[in-house]
Amino acid sequence: MQAVGVEEAFVPAIAPGMVGRDQNRYYPTEETYRFAIAEALKIEYRAIVDAGFILQIDDPGLGETWDMILPAPTLADYRKMQVINIEALNHALAGIPEDKVRYHLCWGSWQGPHEGDLALKDIVDLMLTVKAQAYSVEAATPRHSYEWRVWEDVKLPEGKILIPGVIAHTTAVVEHPETVAERLMNFARVVGRERVIAGADCGFAQGAMYQRQHPTVMWAKFRALAQGAKLASERLWSKSAGRTR
Repeated sequence: MQAVGVEEAFVPAIAPGMVGRDQNRYYPTEETYRFAIAEALKIEYRAIVDAGFILQIDDPGLGETWDMILPAPTLADYRKMQVINIEALNHALAGIPEDKVRYHLCWGSWQGPHEGDLALKDIVDLMLTVKAQAYSVEAATPRHSYEWRVWEDVKLPEGKILIPGVIAHTTAVVEHPETVAERLMNFARVVGRERVIAGADCGFAQGAMYQRQHPTVMWAKFRALAQGAKLASERLWSKSAGRTR
């Protein structure tokens, strides 16, 4: 990474709760099954960190699974299921320093209204039990862009970092840098400017089977992300920031 002037890079890996859902055929309970998957994923997680990368746990299942279950569970029952998934994840992360881990939460990438999405406020406490230093949360999509306000009521634990998505992968419309800056400043005001990193709602997967946006759109969005982050930093760290913002 030093050769190309990059300070750090992350490599994504799937969470235990996202592997082999509804495919248990041999384990006596779903919990035993999840922990067996976690035990296997331990090897991958450790290999990523040992190679010098930040480990990003991709776990859209915490949010997106909610409206996929038929019949629909109660929120209490759903949370119990997710507690097991997170306990299995933390088992797989045992021994890895938290500052080497970031956790990604989103609500799925399908094109649709997303009216059945679970609210961040209903699962944010569970998310914060994941043994990671940074939490990457979808926050640019119209369905969830208001949820920066959740952090007015929920305290981000000491030493933790928030990576809000400020560009969306579900639309080809390129965000204006001023929009990016405004979103970042909203988060900075409620959790502290030193604890916010600009991020994307989710990945811009490219391939024959799964292409969310054309590469020209993808790179335009990343340019807007960088420009907006620069604007926010200039404003948040200006001499007058402490008095007027």
